[in-house]
Amino acid sequence: MSGTFPLVFSVTSGKGGVGKTNISVNLAICLAQLGKQVVLLDADLGLANVDVVLGLTPQKNIFHLFHEGATLTDILFPTPYGFSILPASSGMSEMLTLSTGQKLELLEAVDEMEDGLDYLIVDTGAGISDNVLYFNMAAQERLIVLTPEPTSLTDAYALIKVLKNNHGVERFKVCVNMAPDAKTAKDMFVRLHQACDHFLSGVSLELVGVIPRDTCVRKAVVQQLPFCVSDPKSPAAKAMMTLANNIAAWEVPDNLDGNIKFFWKKLLFR
Repeated sequence: MSGTFPLVFSVTSGKGGVGKTNISVNLAICLAQLGKQVVLLDADLGLANVDVVLGLTPQKNIFHLFHEGATLTDILFPTPYGFSILPASSGMSEMLTLSTGQKLELLEAVDEMEDGLDYLIVDTGAGISDNVLYFNMAAQERLIVLTPEPTSLTDAYALIKVLKNNHGVERFKVCVNMAPDAKTAKDMFVRLHQACDHFLSGVSLELVGVIPRDTCVRKAVVQQLPFCVSDPKSPAAKAMMTLANNIAAWEVPDNLDGNIKFFWKKLLFR
């Protein structure tokens, strides 16, 4: 990977229940296994799940940064799997919409981590709430997670539409999760592509990953272990490593989309 800045990418979806957090966690593990320095930010701020999927219990989270004067070092939580998490809080309604001041506070905090970091993965909430749109605009790349269901497709399209029409975001990567076979995954991607082509001019979509439906994933969730750890030879784990290798080939964008790159103060205030 080239460039002096870490690559910030979101893992996002229009619909809940598509396995977005599971993908974020296992992707962080695979990138760490490729020798990358990775931090995973749980940006589903009021309904945190990253720590649950990992079976970890951090003492502090982003709530403490905003409300109790904690520093990023207090919150950053190393996992046993070679990457660190910035955990969110669960059941805190005041975290569901960040004020401008809080966004800047998070910017200041995350800016400290920049040295030596290769990837900041931002696991967003689902849907088109203010926080979801905000984190997707702040990221340099967006990985949209789809499953082979009509509702997943329509909700992914809705998210892309809002980001394109309201915020000028045009470039999206796509991962199809829980795919029964490669053809179904391709068909889902083609349908999303056709809808965007037809109704949203200028949107670029790229299929970068297909994670097969795999019984090991459900078992791993119940055990609160990432499936890349509990069953590294499973089809899902192998597909996840393929996705990680694809991401490792991404360049940090030169033009940075012209969006406010809230995470990197140097870019925001230059």
